Amino acid sequence: MSSVLYDTPGPKARARNWIYTAVFVVVVGLVLWWVLGAMADKGQLDADKWSPFVTDDQVWTTYLLPGLGETLKAGLIAVVIALPLGALLGIGRLSDHRWIRIPVGAWVEFFRAIPVLMLMLFGSALYVRYSAVSSELRPLYAVVTGLVLYNSAVIAEIVVAGIKSLPRGQTDAAKAIGMRKGQIMAYVLIPQAVTAMLPALVSQLVVILKDTAIGGAVLGLAELLSMNRQISANYSNTIPTLVVIALIYIVVNFALTTFASWLEGRLRKSKKGTGAVVAGDVAEVDAGGAAGVGEAP
Repeated sequence: MSSVLYDTPGPKARARNWIYTAVFVVVVGLVLWWVLGAMADKGQLDADKWSPFVTDDQVWTTYLLPGLGETLKAGLIAVVIALPLGALLGIGRLSDHRWIRIPVGAWVEFFRAIPVLMLMLFGSALYVRYSAVSSELRPLYAVVTGLVLYNSAVIAEIVVAGIKSLPRGQTDAAKAIGMRKGQIMAYVLIPQAVTAMLPALVSQLVVILKDTAIGGAVLGLAELLSMNRQISANYSNTIPTLVVIALIYIVVNFALTTFASWLEGRLRKSKKGTGAVVAGDVAEVDAGGAAGVGEAP
C-alpha cells in the first residue's frame, strides 16, 4: 500500500529487489565460507580452542564476567550523568535568552566535534596532573569523563530534534491557557517528545556501552574487550575469544533495544489513550490539515 512516505513497488521493482536480495545472500555466503575456511586452516575451529568457554569456569569468573561488569559499570555511570546533562543542554539550546542559548550551543558544538578518544586521553592526563585519583580508578574516571562530555552533547541534539518534531499547535494551545515557557517545556513538550526521542536515545546508549572498549584498548580499563588479551595469552585462542566477546555484546545490546522497544510501545499506547499527540503520529496528519510540524519557540 502506498503512503505519503512510501510507494508500493511495481512488478519490475519487486523483481529487482528479489535479484538484489539473492545476490547479497550469495555474496555473504561466499564471504562466510572463505572466513570459516581461513579459520579452519589456522586451526581456529578446533575443539580445544572453544572448549575453555564450556569446560573451564575460570574463563568466565576471572575474565569475562568481571570484564562485563566493568563495561556495564562504566557505561551506567556515563549514562546516569550524560542523560540529565544532555537534557539540560538541549533545553538550553531552545532558550529564548541569548546569554543561555549561545554558550550552551558553543559547548555542544565543541564537544560533539571532538573524538571521544581525545576526550578520554584529556581526562586521563587531567587526573594524573591535577587530581588525587588513584591509579586503579583513573582509567574508569577518564573513560566516564570522555563518554559524558561527548555523549551529553549528542543527547542535547537529540532532545532538540525531539522537541522540534512536535506539532506547533501543542505550544500554541499551552500558551492559550496561560502557561509559561518553563511550564510548557516541562509539562507539555518534553513528556510528549520522550517517545520521539527514545529510539535515538537507545542507539546512543548502545554507543556509550560499546565505546567503553576504547578505554580498555588505550587507557587500560579492565572492561570486556580487554579481557581478550588475557584469555588469548592463557589459551592461545584469539579468534574464538573475540567471537564469544562479540556475542556477549550482541546479547547485552539486544536486551537493551528490546526493552526500549517495549517501553516505547507502552508510552505510545498510554499517550494515545489520553489523546496526546506523539511525534510518530505527526506523519499521519494530512499535509493540508491544520496541524503542522514547527519549532518550539
